[in-house]
Amino acid sequence: MPTRILIIGSGGREHAITKACVRSREKIELYCLGTSRNPGIQTVSSDYLIGSLTATDKITEYALSKKIDFVIIGPESALEAGVADALEAIGIPCIGPKKSLARIETSKSYARDLLFSASVPGIPHYQVFHTMDGAAELLTKLRDGFVIKADGLMSGKGVKVSGDHLPDIPSALRYCEELIAAESPFVIEEKCVGVEFSLMSFTDGITLAHMPAVQDYKRAFVNDEGPNTGGMGSISDANHSLPFLAESDINEARKINEASLKVLCDTVGERYTGILYGGFMATRNGVKLIEFNARFGDPESINALGILQTDFVEVCRHIIEGTLAQLPINFDHVATVCKYAVPEGYPDNPMKGGKIDISALPKEVDVYYAGIDEKGGVFYGTGSRTLAVLGKAPTITQAADIAEEMISAVGGPFFHRPDIGSPMLVEKRIDTMKILRSYAWHET
Repeated sequence: MPTRILIIGSGGREHAITKACVRSREKIELYCLGTSRNPGIQTVSSDYLIGSLTATDKITEYALSKKIDFVIIGPESALEAGVADALEAIGIPCIGPKKSLARIETSKSYARDLLFSASVPGIPHYQVFHTMDGAAELLTKLRDGFVIKADGLMSGKGVKVSGDHLPDIPSALRYCEELIAAESPFVIEEKCVGVEFSLMSFTDGITLAHMPAVQDYKRAFVNDEGPNTGGMGSISDANHSLPFLAESDINEARKINEASLKVLCDTVGERYTGILYGGFMATRNGVKLIEFNARFGDPESINALGILQTDFVEVCRHIIEGTLAQLPINFDHVATVCKYAVPEGYPDNPMKGGKIDISALPKEVDVYYAGIDEKGGVFYGTGSRTLAVLGKAPTITQAADIAEEMISAVGGPFFHRPDIGSPMLVEKRIDTMKILRSYAWHET
């Protein structure tokens, strides 16, 4: 009998998960529950259900009807809704933690307080607020070096940074007042200065198997300008680090993931099954933890799963069984560059319904469909990030050139960032770290 796997979600991340499952040596049947009809997932699925990703009753009913063996949860909204809890309650295991464990992502205040109380390294100075009492004092103390984070999930729009989004303390106080009016607690913390990177880890709640480090390009426009987005693309290097990181940065990030997992599981009293994703900043004084996600990143999952050598379905089995320590997990030693095509007006006022022309894309292109709906054999954009491509090569520059050639072949009212992975921006990040740390830089 084939292994029946249900994937929840229908974006680029879930298409990357689908591709990784399809490469398995095992005989499998794939099922998907998504909010749109992703053609890349649908073509390899035995059944495809359109519906809410947070409707636990309907999800459990569907999983039982299809005799699903295990579920892979893509988006954080499903984790917050307790989808993993509901499925586990009927005996269906999940790659994705229960709601109480997913709070490491879904509540900024919970995550900061939990990790600070356990003396996990890399925690910036912070304070949690439920009223305005003390907010002005802390902002004044931090001067122009603060970050304000809404406590819950805000679709990537709840974090405001001094200088980037908030020009002065009065504007910061107005944002705090907006959050209080919306009955949302918030965190004010020191602004870390440096270069961001991500480190995702497979985990069964006991063992962590770390993936290659990835850097996401969040700004919408060339040269890191424009508004923040869900991610316009991302890079990883052949040595599984990044050109602007020292070996100590990777080691510190791994230790933070490991320490955080232990305190989380010990506190909750449950085993965490899935992906722990640490968002970090390499600073003058080592690595700082920006935030945790409780699932694969998008686009980071495209980079990591795109070069995973180990059978992904086998990885999932060991996660579920709590035996991850017994499985060596390997990745190809190549650089990767992911680039997203997004609709005109993205992210603030994205065009919806634009027709996507992929006729010029060669069949062998490594493409990942995301915000796409298929109707009558025609692809239309839904208004979010549309599709991504992945270039793989010995160097980041070569991988970027491959990705650029592929993404440029996509027709329609869409745009992308041609500079993702460019030598200019990579060198810019190296120079930032040289200046911050003031030591002789040795390229790896």
